[in-house]
Amino acid sequence: MSDSYPSHLQVQLEAVLRSCPLVPVIAIERPEHALPLGRALYEGGIKVLEITLRTPHALGAIRELRAALPDAWVGAGTIASVEDYRAVEEAGAQFVITPGSTPELLDYGLKAQAPLLPGVATLSEIMQGMQKGYRAFKFFPAEVAGGVSALKAFAGPFPALKFVPTGGITAEKASAYLSLPAVPAVGGSWLTPKDKMAQGDWQGITDIARKSLTLLEG
Repeated sequence: MSDSYPSHLQVQLEAVLRSCPLVPVIAIERPEHALPLGRALYEGGIKVLEITLRTPHALGAIRELRAALPDAWVGAGTIASVEDYRAVEEAGAQFVITPGSTPELLDYGLKAQAPLLPGVATLSEIMQGMQKGYRAFKFFPAEVAGGVSALKAFAGPFPALKFVPTGGITAEKASAYLSLPAVPAVGGSWLTPKDKMAQGDWQGITDIARKSLTLLEG
């Protein structure tokens, strides 16, 4: 990242993205699910947990998982305002992911405690982020916005950038994204299927995580 992006945030974000190629997009519908779900994913080899602000239980889940899983990276997703950003930082989020980008969020991310992975879908949005010093982005919605072909095209003018694609990606599609030099990790909700969460089938979720990581190795 450029000199305008704080080095300590750069180091932390790079550490998050290196730690695991799969980032589950987690929506906690029931607060009692947070801890067993986080443990199930961690036992399956998932070291990064993105708790989305799609439910009122997200902040509590971040606090609980930070305390219970000190060796995992616990962050927040679906952040749409600076107020959201501040709230998840206070809860202990170690990284922040937004679905899109606004000048306010990009500016706050430069002075935040937790590093920001801003959401983009177009070259114009990428260039706006680059002007602020960002060199890593969430590509969303990945499949709708052009998928692997779009990321290959982005690499032409901007070969040094990194992207974490999310949106419509499955375990079977993940490897195609991760084969690109620009993609250190992919995000997805297939790792936390609603039916298994509703049933409390935590072993089933651990199995999905392990199988998904094995597919990438094969």
